[in-house]
Amino acid sequence: MAQSQEISQVTVRPSSLLATPNTVAATELRPWGSFTTLEEGRGYKIKRIEVKPGHRLSLQMHHHRSEHWIVVSGTAKVTCGDEERLLAANESTYVPQCTNHRLENPGVISLILIEVQNGEYLGEDDIVRFQDDYARN
Repeated sequence: MAQSQEISQVTVRPSSLLATPNTVAATELRPWGSFTTLEEGRGYKIKRIEVKPGHRLSLQMHHHRSEHWIVVSGTAKVTCGDEERLLAANESTYVPQCTNHRLENPGVISLILIEVQNGEYLGEDDIVRFQDDYARN
């Protein structure tokens, strides 16, 4: 019995036509842990965030970006608007732009997650803090 094999056509675009992301991999320390910017391009930024056991980020919001959080390891306690929930490894959540949110680690091991930011402006100064354990503005 003869078997047929299909060959699909592949379109190759010159690299000059593709958006070139900036690979950064710069780690910044915070009182709650650290984050590493893995990649940044037009309208997006990808970070690896590590939160120490028993610590949490400020209750905050952003005017210019939304965020997707994917838990890699540990347990995340997520506050998003009026909702609070726990996320385990391989679970994710979405934080819409202009929504109060907080991330904390209620566990005994480090929480590691990947954050994908999308928006017109992704600077660290687009943070409005409502509560902060470390007295930051």
